[in-house]
Amino acid sequence: MRVFVTGASGGIGSVVVEELVAHGHEVLGLARSAASAAKVEAAGGTAVIGGLGDLEILTSSARDTDASIHLAFSNDFSDLERSIAEEGLAMDTIGAALVDTGKAFSIVSGTTFSPGRLATEQDAMSTTGPVGGRGINAQRVLDLSSQGVRTSAVRLPRSVHERYVAYGFAGILIAAAQQSGVSAYVGDGGQRWPAVHRRDAASLFRLMVEEGEPGTAVNAVGDEGDTMLSLATIIGEQLDVPVQQVPAETFGPLGTIFAMDQPATSAWTQQTYGWQPTHPSLVDDLRAGDYPA
Repeated sequence: MRVFVTGASGGIGSVVVEELVAHGHEVLGLARSAASAAKVEAAGGTAVIGGLGDLEILTSSARDTDASIHLAFSNDFSDLERSIAEEGLAMDTIGAALVDTGKAFSIVSGTTFSPGRLATEQDAMSTTGPVGGRGINAQRVLDLSSQGVRTSAVRLPRSVHERYVAYGFAGILIAAAQQSGVSAYVGDGGQRWPAVHRRDAASLFRLMVEEGEPGTAVNAVGDEGDTMLSLATIIGEQLDVPVQQVPAETFGPLGTIFAMDQPATSAWTQQTYGWQPTHPSLVDDLRAGDYPA
């Protein structure tokens, strides 16, 4: 297949491109700059210069390929409302170009919040809270399954990681500890964070454009839930700084999310699609140390 990928130069997108190319697919990757284009090319894709706001480019690229994967997000946590609106318009644009084509359209989403138990693939999208708008965007795309689009949502946990490269939300804990000299956690630290290695996540995106059933949500979860305190403790040990409780407000708009218990399972995904996480866990990557500055 020829696959269009937004966010193709990013931490997840670049390995998605590598995964697709390794399995015989051709990739057209959206890139906002020459530097981003070089990353897409290095991963084995062909770059098309443009951003999420270039709606004509999104439309033509989706129409000219056999499948689309949406990964791009501004990650401007100082203005989440604007970032979510931009993402929603871009996804709607790609989706509209694919109506009645039968083509696959896989999008990135997040694992859900299910108080008192592991979140599953059958749980409804989270549509409230600081990033609830992303759930609304994702559900709107999944609903296109009734209009001839083979839609799917890959729900990523808060920490998508790979040693030396990225640690997801755990990376925010690392950066905060490096800057403040304290490895911080919120509340009693018992809240659980699921995680996945970014290369395991990439393989699931490939599976969904190849085999995903219309309107399906899958959980890209390798580790069902490590406590925030355990993560902070490992980070403190590696950086040789004290571990300390801090108010949720210390982490700004993300503090509310950090305080939530959000374990999740991928049992249904693994059974249904044969997906198996095989790469190191978040704890293994954190214990390896040598964090990027």
